[in-house]
Amino acid sequence: MPKCSAIFALVICALVLGSPLLAQDEQEWVVQKLSQIFPGTVEGKIDYDFANGSARGTNGIYVNYNRGAAVLTADNASVNTKTGDVEADGHVRIESSEMLWVGEHVHYNFKTHVLTSEQYRTGFVPIFAAGAALTGNSSNRVYEAHHAYITTDDFSEPEYQVRASTIRILPGKSVEMWNAVVYLHGVPVFYFPYYERNLGPRANNFTVTPGYRSRYGAYLLDTYNWYLGDTADGKVHVDYRSARGPGAGPDVNVHLGQWGDATVKYYYQYDATPNYSTNVFPGYGNIPNNRQRFYLGWQATPATNLDLKALVNYQSDPLMLYDFFPGEYTRNPQPNTFVEANRYWENWSLDALTTPRVNSFFSQVERLPDVQLTGNPQQILDTPLYYNSQSSIGWYRSWDAFPTNGLYPGTNGIYTAEATRADSFHQITLPWTFFNWLNVIPSAGGRVTYYSSQGYTNGTPNRDVVRTVFNSGVEVSTKASQLWPEATNAFLQIDGLRHIIEPSVNYVFVPDPSVPPDQLPRFDQAYPSLLPLPLTYPDYNSIDSLDTMNVVRFGLLNILQTKRAGQLADLVNWNLTLDWRLDPRPTQNNFNDLYSALAFRPRTWVTFESQVRYDLDGGNLDLTFHQILFTPSDRWSWGLSHWYMRQGFVSPYENNYLSSTFYYRVNDNWGFRAGHIFNALTGRLQEQDYTFYRDLRSWTASITFSAQSSTVIPTDFGVSFALSLKAAPLAHPGEDAVNSYHLTGD
Repeated sequence: MPKCSAIFALVICALVLGSPLLAQDEQEWVVQKLSQIFPGTVEGKIDYDFANGSARGTNGIYVNYNRGAAVLTADNASVNTKTGDVEADGHVRIESSEMLWVGEHVHYNFKTHVLTSEQYRTGFVPIFAAGAALTGNSSNRVYEAHHAYITTDDFSEPEYQVRASTIRILPGKSVEMWNAVVYLHGVPVFYFPYYERNLGPRANNFTVTPGYRSRYGAYLLDTYNWYLGDTADGKVHVDYRSARGPGAGPDVNVHLGQWGDATVKYYYQYDATPNYSTNVFPGYGNIPNNRQRFYLGWQATPATNLDLKALVNYQSDPLMLYDFFPGEYTRNPQPNTFVEANRYWENWSLDALTTPRVNSFFSQVERLPDVQLTGNPQQILDTPLYYNSQSSIGWYRSWDAFPTNGLYPGTNGIYTAEATRADSFHQITLPWTFFNWLNVIPSAGGRVTYYSSQGYTNGTPNRDVVRTVFNSGVEVSTKASQLWPEATNAFLQIDGLRHIIEPSVNYVFVPDPSVPPDQLPRFDQAYPSLLPLPLTYPDYNSIDSLDTMNVVRFGLLNILQTKRAGQLADLVNWNLTLDWRLDPRPTQNNFNDLYSALAFRPRTWVTFESQVRYDLDGGNLDLTFHQILFTPSDRWSWGLSHWYMRQGFVSPYENNYLSSTFYYRVNDNWGFRAGHIFNALTGRLQEQDYTFYRDLRSWTASITFSAQSSTVIPTDFGVSFALSLKAAPLAHPGEDAVNSYHLTGD
């Protein structure tokens, strides 16, 4: 009797508790009342048939197969765990790792993934679809439906959709449609005999940017973005500018796995008014009507410690980028062309570089090729000495472009020097640490450079030349810190303070080289720089400009750190540098500019940055750059900056600009952006643009008004309109805040 009572009690417990497991050997199935998953819903009922492995649920049933691989909820459903079949009615939802299916009457097999539904809705963000008579294929998991549509508008009544007589869905991959018609607010606007769209963010899409600019006239910039799985993707541009003419070209990105990624771009523009911009650049005349550019970029790491790079930038004329790709021109007005290979070992690296001249209108040094072997600092046996080296050999030609016969530069051009050069540098250092806090690193080295007699320098035939240079120096530095863990300040968000100070003194002595620089070809020469040039060898790598040097560089780094949100953050980072020339050359002062670089972040949402170069001997302010950025929330941000550069410092022209970029999100539907650049020398608002954003649920619309003022050509006014799907945005979040070219299609 006790034995029978125990068995009876176990059965009663199983029935009362509504066990989610139908059998001990079928652990992948969980069948429960929906009210057990979502308390507060209508109390359902489930009848289990343990012998047949089936269950029938009413008023809410929950089915979980294979630990969440597929989950079904419905008002009513019959489940067969042996075959995997489920017949479900009423608010049926099937969720898997790939898709979400919704319908009123669905037959589904959890094991074969066969799905049949009279009416359905499905989605894989950001693509959604709906239709009738859905059937699934168990072998390749392809689903077909008739009288269906797709959209990225996640609403029961989408604003736009693509309807088709037949739709084929490959979960997680793509959607194919036949006899597809695009509808906007229920109105048919376009027909595709066949239409295919990838699922997910890499979905083929169109972007259209209409607008007007004084320099272009009315324009329409059309781009088709396409994706070929993980193998390739790209864009096809078809543009028209009423005042300039048609332009078109493809961009192709190829993903080669171990052999890296390659990008190819070509663009052709028939320009009806090609000399529109030559007033800005007086030497550039007779620009051709047929204008084009070609770009090839490739980068790969086919083996460990082996990097390969290639870049080709061809332009039919020097103003091609300026006229039609101003964003790229602003970043780099004279793009490079090169092929480079780098091989690294523990103590050595080998670099091979070639820079052919593909644009005759730019000044350039050709390296055909330049091969360099670098020895990283490495200990010499068991001694305290360290050795490093750098040796190179190559054939070089230096070109100067200049205006000839009224044509744009580079029609002919001349080379100012060409030669074979072999250079070898070797150096010994002796790092010491005294008192466990003072670092002293003396160094001594020398280099030998050979130049062949193949070229010319200053119009005089060269002879074979061998130049020797000796260098020596010592670097002294230390580092100290102080901690104040109890320091707090709510306004500056200070939670403890640590001050780090790093003073340094670096002395470099280079006696007169055996051959002065003005008697050598100038392939690697020291150009004016906004930042202080390095002093120590081999960091100072202007090989052909090496000259006598007797300099002490003083450096002082101050860092003030605190904790914010549990993370270490720099409150202040201030670096000071000053060069004292003990034996200045005739063109030099005793002191180089005092250079200051400061970053101050008083709060997490306020950042102030400053760079200053001050000429102590002449009393001139050579360079200043100040910027403050406010980002208190995602609702608004404001950046202000000032840039000044003295005439003759780096450029023959003086620069003095104030700029501002402001963004404000009025509400969930509207936003505003304003950008300004003010020329303080001419008192002219040189550039200004204003953008209004409108959220259209599944679309983002923007209209931009811009004006560029110049003393040479009439003010360039523009207005552009951009419409972008949120599922396939025109720009990544925040890109248009710092680069307004995204808003105008340039």
